[in-house]
This record gives sequence, structure tokens and C-alpha cells, in this order.
Amino acid sequence: MSEKKIKNVVIVMCKYSVVVKGIERRLKEMGCKVSIITQDKDKMPKMDKEKESATFIFYLPNNIMDDVVKFNWLEHIYGKIHDLECECEVIVIGDKSERDDLTGRIFGMLHVGWLDRPVKMEELELAVTDGIFPEVEGNNKKHILIVDDDPSYAKMVREWLKDVYQVSIVTAGIQAITFLAKKSVDMILLDYEMPVVDGPQVFQMLRQEQSTQGIPVVFLTGVGGKDQVERVLQLKPTGYILKSTTKEKLLSYLQKKI
Repeated sequence: MSEKKIKNVVIVMCKYSVVVKGIERRLKEMGCKVSIITQDKDKMPKMDKEKESATFIFYLPNNIMDDVVKFNWLEHIYGKIHDLECECEVIVIGDKSERDDLTGRIFGMLHVGWLDRPVKMEELELAVTDGIFPEVEGNNKKHILIVDDDPSYAKMVREWLKDVYQVSIVTAGIQAITFLAKKSVDMILLDYEMPVVDGPQVFQMLRQEQSTQGIPVVFLTGVGGKDQVERVLQLKPTGYILKSTTKEKLLSYLQKKI
């Protein structure tokens, strides 16, 4: 029998507060190992990826979108989390009015769950222990997952699409499979050429699983030569898009496909 992984919870906030102290106390009562990251002390805790899983809780300050320094710091920490090799999830506690913008601009590269502030402890407990979150009201946007090992390109495409679609990003094929085990999407934009597990391999895995075989998949390719296009189309995806396409052409294309 494999050893049960320690639930390591890291609370990320700009400044320690009474509310966060209450959250920290409740998590410890649940048996979690709790660490704190603030702007003053932002060293990432060391974790044994074989024995520990990590849940990062971002407790956001008011009006975070208006504070460039705090926003950039949170984005920096989120980038560090994305680069960790251990199994991790992210929970964001913030103002409901900023949810869509923040999900699009920062929290789109890992499986992320959102809790509205003021947070209810019973909802937090369900989120940490079981990954269960309250239903999000008022979000009727179609959900697109971008799978691309180039974060800069993926973020650019997300900026193009975020006003029309809910957009999430993963930067590796295996991350896509993990993401889709927990989240449903309406379309996948899949990079054809990626290291380790490439686009065609991911595509085949998606088609072998009943839960994902019906999701439309559009390949992203940087090469528009006849041979390359023929190889892409042989897999019978929903379609393909050249990475050199424009924002307007991409939006027009997706409107026809999704």
C-alpha cells in the first residue's frame, strides 16, 4: 500500500491578517501542514514530491487589479508554483467582481478553484480536502483550454480570447490530461509540437477516454507547409490554426467551430 501524501497547504497573501490567522488555525485543525508566503517573506517552502501534495491558497487583498506592485508579485509567485515538480492545486479567495479578470490574467495555467470572500470555512474545508467548490453563477462563457509549451504565446492568445471565452492554460500534455480529469471544457487548442508528450500523443489519449473523446480539438501549428498540414489532418481533429494567425481571424474561426 502506498504511503498517504501529506496535505501541505501554503497560504499566499500580500500581508498577514486576522482573517488569514483564522484560516490558518482551521487548516491546522484539519491536520494540514501550513506554510505562509507574504511579500516580506516569499521563499517557496521545500516539499518532497514523493510524499507531499500541495494546495496553494491565494488570499487576495481588496482591489488587487488596481495595485500594480501587488498584482505583479502575485503573478510572480503563481509562476513559481507552476514550475514546481510536486503535485499541486490552487485555491483563490477573492472578490467576486474580480473573479473573471483574475482567472484570465493570472490564474489560468493550473487547475484553479475560486472561493468568494468572505470565505465560509465549510466551503474552504471541502475545497481543500475534496476539491469541491460552489457553483459559479453568471459565467456563461464557453471554456477553452490552451495546451502549449510556450507560455508567452499561450498568454497572448488568452488575452485575445478572454473577453469572449473563459480561457485556461497548461504548458504540457500531461498537465492537460490532469486538468481535464477535474474540469470540463468546450474546446481545446492543442500545440502540435511539444516536448516529451507531443500534440498528436495528447490527442490520441483524449480520444481514448470517454469523458474527453467528444471535446473539439484544434491543433496549433507553426508550420503551414503542405506535408505538415496533411499530417495534422490525418489525425482528424476539429481543425488546425497557424500560430501566425491574427486575433481577428482566430476569433472568427473559433466562432464557427465552438
